Order: sequence, then structure tokens, then C-alpha cells
Amino acid sequence: MKKTKILIATAVLSIATFVAIAADHIDAPAVQGGTSDITDFYAFRGEETSNLVLVANVQGLLTPSATSSATFDENVLLEFNIDTDDDNVEDLVIQATPRDGKMYFFGPTAPAQTGLNSTIVSTSSNAAVVDITSYGASAIVEEFGGMKFFAGPRDDPFFFDFNTYTEIIAGNASGFNNPGDDTFAGTNVLSVVVEVPKSMIGGSGTIKTWVESKRKQ
Repeated sequence: MKKTKILIATAVLSIATFVAIAADHIDAPAVQGGTSDITDFYAFRGEETSNLVLVANVQGLLTPSATSSATFDENVLLEFNIDTDDDNVEDLVIQATPRDGKMYFFGPTAPAQTGLNSTIVSTSSNAAVVDITSYGASAIVEEFGGMKFFAGPRDDPFFFDFNTYTEIIAGNASGFNNPGDDTFAGTNVLSVVVEVPKSMIGGSGTIKTWVESKRKQ
């Protein structure tokens, strides 16, 4: 059993139920522009409707040239937290941490401790690994124990017309255009994706889920 102590290093993004998104896109001053900054968190039913897909995106606003050299920080852990009994405390976690061009996953499993500090508890029964996909390469997806895993650069999927939003706030526009302008067009993120059977999560049918990035102490 291997345990590594880590400490939360960015704002938490949280959502409820099986279909939702949350985003901040580099607005947390303590981590702005850093390797632990979470841009988006998505949770939705998979193409196989008995599965749940969790997506965490980090390091937003990457240009194509910057994307080719961008890497996951080996000192940063991404942790998907799942609350199945509506007490706002994680009952299960799925952890992802990079090492030497691979992303290692642990869970879903009960956390060794809850809250802002975490430990990685690695056993052969809850561990998985996938090669991190290179920029421009075909996506590498691995399956372990009924789950699917991906890690690598992707086009930023979040759509927001920031210029029009600024005009609305300033009182110079009454609403958004249809279609609007995609402020994030042409930029990329680093994505970590987990598809997990709902049967491995349990709960009453409604869950709360959030993602954290945590840095080694």
C-alpha cells in the first residue's frame, strides 16, 4: 500500500445530479495560469446510459503552440469526489495522478480522509493506468474493471461570448446574439476523463460531485 500526502491547491468546482457542468476558466488568483487551475468540470450519463462520465479540464487558454509542450504536473493530484448520501461529504473518490507520460487512477473507493487533505491509497484492486495522449494524436482510451480512462489535450469545449457579456454588464447590450462569438475558440485544455458504471457508485439515484486539484506538501 502506497500513501502520499497532498494538499488542496485550487478552487473546488461542484455540481449535483447526473447531467451538469461547472466552470471558472482561470479566475482563481491563487492558481491563475498555473498547472493546477481547473477550468471546467462535467458530469453526465455516458453513451452507455448505465455509466457516469466525469471530466476535469485544467490549464485553460492553451494556444496550439503551447499545447504541444503542455504537460500534466506530476506534483498535482486531481480528485473526483462523490457524495451519495447528501451530507456534502465525499463518500467515494476517484483520484488521478501523472507520472512519466502515464496517468494513474485509483478508485472509486472510500477516501482515507475527507476534506482538504488527501492521501493516495494504491492497491491492485482499484488501480488503472492510461498513456497520456499526445497533442494531435488519436485518443488513447483504456478499460480496467469496467471503467474507461483518458488523459490528454483536447479542444476547450466551453462556449462563452465574453465580449458580449462585458457589453451587457456595462449596459451597452440587452442580451446575447444567436449565434454568439466563442471566446475560447482555438484554445485547448488538458483533460482527464473517467467513465464509471453507476453500479460502482451506488446512492439513491441523485449524487453530488465535485473535483479538486491538490498539490503535494
